[in-house]
Amino acid sequence: MSQAFTIDKFINEHFLLHNEFAQRLYHQFAANQPIIDYHNHLPPAEIQSNRQFENLSQIWLAGDHYKWRAMRTLGINENYITGSASDWKKFEKWAYTVPYTVRNPLYHWTHLELKRYFGVEELLSQENAKSVYETCNEQLAQPGFKTQGLLSKMNVEVVCTTDDPTDSLENHRQFSQSDSSLQMYPAFRPDKAYSVEIPSIYNTYLEKLEKQAGLKIQSYEDLLAALQNRIDFFHANGCRLSDHGLEQLVFFQTEKFNIEKLFQCIRSSQSIQPEEIQFFKFKTLQALCKMYHAKGWVQQFHLGALRNTNTRQLSTLGPDTGFDSIGDFEQAKALAGFLNSLDETDQLSKTILYNLNPRDNEVFATMTGNFNDGKIKGKLQFGSGWWYLDQIDGMEIQLNTLSNMSLLSCFIGMLTDSRSFLSFPRHEYFRRILCNLIGTDVERGLLPADETWLGKIVADICYHNAKNYFDFSPDNFQV
Repeated sequence: MSQAFTIDKFINEHFLLHNEFAQRLYHQFAANQPIIDYHNHLPPAEIQSNRQFENLSQIWLAGDHYKWRAMRTLGINENYITGSASDWKKFEKWAYTVPYTVRNPLYHWTHLELKRYFGVEELLSQENAKSVYETCNEQLAQPGFKTQGLLSKMNVEVVCTTDDPTDSLENHRQFSQSDSSLQMYPAFRPDKAYSVEIPSIYNTYLEKLEKQAGLKIQSYEDLLAALQNRIDFFHANGCRLSDHGLEQLVFFQTEKFNIEKLFQCIRSSQSIQPEEIQFFKFKTLQALCKMYHAKGWVQQFHLGALRNTNTRQLSTLGPDTGFDSIGDFEQAKALAGFLNSLDETDQLSKTILYNLNPRDNEVFATMTGNFNDGKIKGKLQFGSGWWYLDQIDGMEIQLNTLSNMSLLSCFIGMLTDSRSFLSFPRHEYFRRILCNLIGTDVERGLLPADETWLGKIVADICYHNAKNYFDFSPDNFQV
């Protein structure tokens, strides 16, 4: 690629902002808002220890299955992706890949991240890979480029990690006693607590849960008691939200199976039938959601991913390595039934619903309106474009659907859902897209050119709505 073209030729101050009103909205009301990143997969140990990465490959390529999928598609050998090739060789292959990612969000994200964190103005390619690598590595060696410094550079106020019930939260506890202005809180992710498809794996997990809860789990009631114990512990350590990754929520109108008998079958290493597995998930999730409500937590449901589709690669590389896709699961009826089963007894917490299949946008957006009861602003949220939908088209469609079916003004905005410390320009990406949508409506005569009011709406979506929705406070820690 010719180096006559530089990043600022297209990622300039008006990037994605196609009219003057949009530009004013972004620069005056969105750009400088702090970031509340209420869902990500950052390792808490690396935040607490203020890790300093040795090179750009370690911080940028390791664990990023978005990049891995692109490299595989281009025909790059796995040795340069997750294999034993040197960090430099892996980066060189990524630099070779980048020019071929045009029109994929990776092209924008890559150059936003190079520009915002490192001040790099060259479009990345194989030709300049060495100089970019060395320039960024020199900066990564500086004190301000440790993990906490990188988060500060992006004006991050809050990060919520994703944590299993068996986690000790030791990193969160230690970090809460530091003098950092950054706030880090755990989020309760109990997927393994009801993943009973393979009893031997599940029973091994329960041994860990027993140890952390200090309880023997010999009955289903014991399981719920152990989970309540961990929820209490997480709450005392600042947790105010849960998260669940599911293909779909399930619902049973009647007590079709005896939950204790199912539990005993599993504990004795006997497999149970698919419908019984679904019933077990339903009962356990329902019980957990009632516990969340008692604590005043927010609950998140990420629905619709078809995971680990490539069994050959799963056996070689393991899960979360880039072989998941959008699933086409039925969602509406069971989702309505599940939420209603909690609302019937007024035990439905603040809830964020994320869909992965874009065909379900209207389903999810309208579903949230079914259970808003006027007690809490935006109690049920149609969550931001997630995973394969966090690109321009996906975010615009999500915002338009939310606007048409609910109230955009109540939206709690963007999150990274990322494992990378360099992913936070995604908030900028979202904010520019949001401002451009509103600015375009003004330009077309669909909205009044009331900069003060529309600016307030933008600022609320970017920051204030999330600030008010979540109960985040340093005082939450009871160490």
